Amino acid sequence: MGKELEKNYDPKAIENKLYEKWLNKKYFSAKVDKKKKPFTIVMPPPNITGKLHMGHALDNTLQDILIRFKRMQGYEALWIPGTDHASISTEVKVINKLKEEGIDKRELGREGFLKATWEWKEEYGNTITSQLKKIGSSCDWDRERFTMDEGCSKAVEEVFVNLYNRGYIYKGSRIINWCPVCQTSISDAEVEHEEQAGHFWHIKYPIVGTDEFVEIATTRPETLLGDSAVAVHPDDERYGHLIGKMVMLPLVNKEIPVVADTYVDKEFGTGVVKITPAHDPNDFEVGKRHNLPEINVMNDDATINELGGKYAGMDRYEARKAIVADLDALGLLVEVEDHTHNVGTHDRCKTTVEPLIKQQWFVKMEELAKPAIEALKNGDLEFVPDRFDKTYLHWLENIRDWCISRQLWWGHRIPAYYCDKCGEVVIARESEKPTVCPKCGHDHFTQDEDTLDTWFSSALWPFSTLGWPEKTEELEYFYPTDVLVTGYDIIFFWVIRMVFSGYEHMKQVPFHKVLIHGLVRDSEGRKMSKSLGNGIDPLEVIDNYGADALRLTLITGNAPGNDMRFYQERVEASRNFANKVWNASRFIMMNIEKAEVSETIDLSTLTQADKWILSKVNTLAKDVTDNLDKFELGIAVQKIYDFIWEEFCDWYIEMVKPRLYNDEDETKAAVLWTLKTVLINSLKLLHPYMPFITEEIFCTLQDKEESIMISSWPEYKEEWNFAADEESVETIKTAVKGIRNVRSEMNVPPSKKATVIVVSENEKVRKIFDDSRVFFATLGYASEVKIQANNEGISSDAVSTVIHDASIYMPFAELVDIEKEIERLEKEKARLDGELKRVQGMLSNERFVSKAPQAKIDEEKAKLEKYTNMMEQVVERLNHFKA
Repeated sequence: MGKELEKNYDPKAIENKLYEKWLNKKYFSAKVDKKKKPFTIVMPPPNITGKLHMGHALDNTLQDILIRFKRMQGYEALWIPGTDHASISTEVKVINKLKEEGIDKRELGREGFLKATWEWKEEYGNTITSQLKKIGSSCDWDRERFTMDEGCSKAVEEVFVNLYNRGYIYKGSRIINWCPVCQTSISDAEVEHEEQAGHFWHIKYPIVGTDEFVEIATTRPETLLGDSAVAVHPDDERYGHLIGKMVMLPLVNKEIPVVADTYVDKEFGTGVVKITPAHDPNDFEVGKRHNLPEINVMNDDATINELGGKYAGMDRYEARKAIVADLDALGLLVEVEDHTHNVGTHDRCKTTVEPLIKQQWFVKMEELAKPAIEALKNGDLEFVPDRFDKTYLHWLENIRDWCISRQLWWGHRIPAYYCDKCGEVVIARESEKPTVCPKCGHDHFTQDEDTLDTWFSSALWPFSTLGWPEKTEELEYFYPTDVLVTGYDIIFFWVIRMVFSGYEHMKQVPFHKVLIHGLVRDSEGRKMSKSLGNGIDPLEVIDNYGADALRLTLITGNAPGNDMRFYQERVEASRNFANKVWNASRFIMMNIEKAEVSETIDLSTLTQADKWILSKVNTLAKDVTDNLDKFELGIAVQKIYDFIWEEFCDWYIEMVKPRLYNDEDETKAAVLWTLKTVLINSLKLLHPYMPFITEEIFCTLQDKEESIMISSWPEYKEEWNFAADEESVETIKTAVKGIRNVRSEMNVPPSKKATVIVVSENEKVRKIFDDSRVFFATLGYASEVKIQANNEGISSDAVSTVIHDASIYMPFAELVDIEKEIERLEKEKARLDGELKRVQGMLSNERFVSKAPQAKIDEEKAKLEKYTNMMEQVVERLNHFKA
């Protein structure tokens, strides 16, 4: 072999070196190959504003596991990486950076600001992709995309023009969510609702020409300045006489009408509500029904505008205090009631959102949503786990038109051009910008100042990254993609928009499966955040423990859709597992070096132990493949972990050491072939999870293949199925565990050997122990192994353990406390008594017997026989000691 592993496993020494090798060899690159089946994943593009956090690490580890698995299975596996321009958050970051330098965004002007933002992108945009490489992401980096690169920008422009021409995009006045700090509209999904302590201010509005008043209650007294009416329910007998009359709007001293509308809840409050169409979405709809004026009294920075009279220029909360004080002075403030209510805040800057009426660009959603709903119902699209179907459908079935314009400079500028003379709007691609107004013939145009919602471009990601709107061969071959891996927090933001965009522009679903994962929380279950100071830097974990340990920690115990807790102890456990794999591999290689190991072997030359482990790894390959196909990544890795640590290292390697150390042993060739074969298969199954350590060991262990990541995935082989040998070795293991338990209870050190006597009337069981005598002696700390059909010659002070169809005796007369042994047997008798009662109870239950599957009934009957047999032997031993 010539090569050997370093004495100690050092991730720093191998990880960067191996990643460079993979890049140089182009192992991550995918190409159109009609002879192979494609498998495609598009990476949820991280924002260019941040750095790798645990959420990114989990998301990309899950994707990498799937892509490495499929690549080894022989698929043409493409994983497209990229980043998102993240309009609002990037603009805020750049504005703040400029402020620190004493520069104002407005002073720079649009072109200057965009130049500064592109410089930011160059400086910080590559940070996260270089960090993703640190965790081993096997993306096709030659295909890396950015949501504002030339191709993606062309796709955005094409979609806008197409949707506009088809009547799906329109401009109109609507109530939108306005962020006074970021000074832009934001979508419903970007509004976080949080409970805040506030008040209901009860105010009297005088009825014109009478001494009557109506009482309204509001949480936002400052919007009173924009009231257009008050409303009552048409069937409310208390106020029927007021419908059509006028009330005097306090402080503004303007008459506004009393209107009847079923929107009003007769049972809530006084049954009278103020209607402010420009500042409330429900009032906006009432206003439309009654042709009420829309009076916006607020500036973009949430100060009162010139329509606010004496309150003009005040901040909204400052104006609120002044208005309440003035109402009180006029005797129009009835009471102030404490009230806790949900307040919308911008998820980026946490500012309270102001509903404002604005001219914005919208996408009509009702028709576009229909195929996206149908996709889930007809099975073209599946969520894993399927409980997220409800979230997806809830958003789609209650969808409102999508406000896509943002009052920002960074992003895709809206391709709308206004004639400077007559105001005619022309929608056009940049290459077809208008030069002459189709309405008045004027030749000067101004482009719309607004940019598009960042999700407008990322909604096209599955096909824009493959070359659309051009009909590329990559698009034809790799689309639709296979699986989208993402968090449950962006099902509405991103998943839904990709699905309806895929149907609208590609006429098919953009991906078949959506694998949903949860959040990575701290050890106390709290969300990681800057404010709590509980965030854990994945790069620090990699630096201390290696990327493989981080990856294994993130996936162990992880179930689709569930949040996970991140514990430092678990990272250490993962690192310990890596050390275990390394040391076991090193031990195997040291023994292989001493002999020539053939590529093939006659399976009949294998011993019972060899066949057992080969059969185990064979079944493991089938089970893990099945789990991965079902996206049960956490279950699969637990099986691999348990097999390598327990079955392979703690049992098989210990079983075969006597054969390895005995130069005369004729089965040495068989054991070396088995060790190498099982190790290679184990490494392959582990590779998607721990790519670095498996690559280093694989390439040192053999020189037939140059990399594990392009080797073939292990497949189940019928000729490696040795059920009888598995059963036999499991019998030996049970006996060894029993021996070790007994010795442990009596504090007998492993160095103290003793005769072990196996007693069984069953010839088959006696043969099992006879065939495995050598390794059974080693594992059972036996100085000698005797196998017999009865208790003849066994001293009365012998201690024992009972297994199915056999008793194991150890004459520890000089070590054992007879009373302690009786106590142990009494405990075992009590345990078996409990098991027998449970089984007998089930089998005597008519309901269970009539409804349970036959296999389950047979299983319980087998347990009854087993426990009865064990009980007889325990009772016999007790009688022996008490005699």
